[in-house]
Amino acid sequence: MKHHLHFVRELPNPDSVKALMPVPSALKSLKEKRDQEIQSIFRGKDSRFVLIIGPCSADRQDAVLDYLERLRRVQDQVADKIYIIPRIYTNKPRTTGDGYKGMLHQPNPTQHSDMLRGILAIRELHLKALVQTGFTCADEMLYPENYVYLNDLLAYVAIGARSVEDQQHRLISSGLDIPVGMKNPTSGDNSVMLNAILAAQHHHTFTYRGWEVHSSGNPCAHAILRGYVNKLGQMQPNYYYEDLLRLEADYHKQGLENPFVIVDANHSNSGKQYLEQIRIANDVMNSRRLQHSLAKLVRGLMIESYLEDGCQQISENGIYGKSITDPCLGWEKTEKLILELAEQL
Repeated sequence: MKHHLHFVRELPNPDSVKALMPVPSALKSLKEKRDQEIQSIFRGKDSRFVLIIGPCSADRQDAVLDYLERLRRVQDQVADKIYIIPRIYTNKPRTTGDGYKGMLHQPNPTQHSDMLRGILAIRELHLKALVQTGFTCADEMLYPENYVYLNDLLAYVAIGARSVEDQQHRLISSGLDIPVGMKNPTSGDNSVMLNAILAAQHHHTFTYRGWEVHSSGNPCAHAILRGYVNKLGQMQPNYYYEDLLRLEADYHKQGLENPFVIVDANHSNSGKQYLEQIRIANDVMNSRRLQHSLAKLVRGLMIESYLEDGCQQISENGIYGKSITDPCLGWEKTEKLILELAEQL
């Protein structure tokens, strides 16, 4: 009988990868400090506005670290009002399964998949981000079993629109000690997202990486609004004032802890028109000013930005710092937007 699942090689366990690239002891306290600051924000004890910002996909180490070093300088200017958690998204869900799946799969986007090199590459990138810029960063949890390769480095985890209804993602989220953002599904059904948050905020017993495990619940699980696709296949926004008020009511009806929403300014909210992110960010800030309760509910933005505007096809001679997945805001527009947001807070 022919088997269609071919086992290539056994991958190293997380402990061995961490031993190969450990977090320097001097930086462990910095990681703990950032964790405490972020927890304070997501629990409502710190009023700073969260900005989860960075490339759609972390495609190459040099350009990502260049971007983060620039971001560090801007963070220092706005530190009293905005708390930046950079995006280092190392694995990408694909609607059809085709296309570039991120650094975890392809450390070099022009070469074939190599998961072993990918695991090492993503840990090295997150580690260098901490060492060189002092940032602990956000990643999307596409594969729950891979979280432990990075759990001593990550500041924030997002559960994507295609994963939010998956039971394993919800259960793992309930055991994480960092905030987890649950995106609304591509259908736009907020009840799916709210059920995911409810599941993540409660304790569970389940299997994970061959173990029976118990989770204690994650009070910092929260909503991310990213727009949706209607039955005609058209992208629709869900960041408007009325959408935010509706979600606020649903949050309270569900009895969820720590109502907290981040608006994703790209994806279906912008129709993947990356320049619209500037207008959307300002629209959200205006909604917060119009309604006091929304200022407490909507506590952050997610923005896709990189060194260069737009996006490009994958090639050997690609433009440095230009996205190879969704189009992003370039650096000049990004810096200007962050400073303008700080002035509104």
